[in-house]
Amino acid sequence: MPDRPRQLTPAFEDALVYAARLHAGQARKGSDTPYISHLMSVAALVLEYGGSQDQAIAGLLHDAIEDQSHGEPQRLRGEIRRRFGEEALAIVEGCTDTDEDPKPEWIVRKRRYIARLSHEDSSVALVAVADKLHNARTMFADYRAIGDELWCRFNAPRDSQLKYLMSIANAVENQVPSAIIVELREIIGQLEDPVHRIEQWTL
Repeated sequence: MPDRPRQLTPAFEDALVYAARLHAGQARKGSDTPYISHLMSVAALVLEYGGSQDQAIAGLLHDAIEDQSHGEPQRLRGEIRRRFGEEALAIVEGCTDTDEDPKPEWIVRKRRYIARLSHEDSSVALVAVADKLHNARTMFADYRAIGDELWCRFNAPRDSQLKYLMSIANAVENQVPSAIIVELREIIGQLEDPVHRIEQWTL
């Protein structure tokens, strides 16, 4: 007899609609794919790896403060807290690499984020690595389609992108299911320069 599914409450449905509206004008880098596709995929990965409803809601909202606060991050924080609670907000905060506008230089904020992530709890770690795994899956699919043209979409070159992903995997590997780390590292291996192995940044 199959296991009964963990139940999601109307708060999850509310978060899905809220995220779709919040990111309505945003597309994935280099494509016309609505950004909500990424957020739904992150939430799905969180649930597939045993995450809670609050973690799944945070998966839907993990880029909200970073990308959609429009210079008013405190207002958006207050709205997320009011609608979805302190736990969901805390996870979103943990997954936010900056709320500054304009954003600091890419490598500066990514190094700061990795250093902070290594001290976050398992709730943040699962959402963070689900985000990076979906990004890596998309990178790999696009790389197979368009080759090295892919890297022109990003704010940093291939090696920096892959070092960043590997550093995330290493930062959270003891806090999340091993299978999600294994897949992320396998994709990094498929994308890396065959001459120079990618490991991680020295922070």
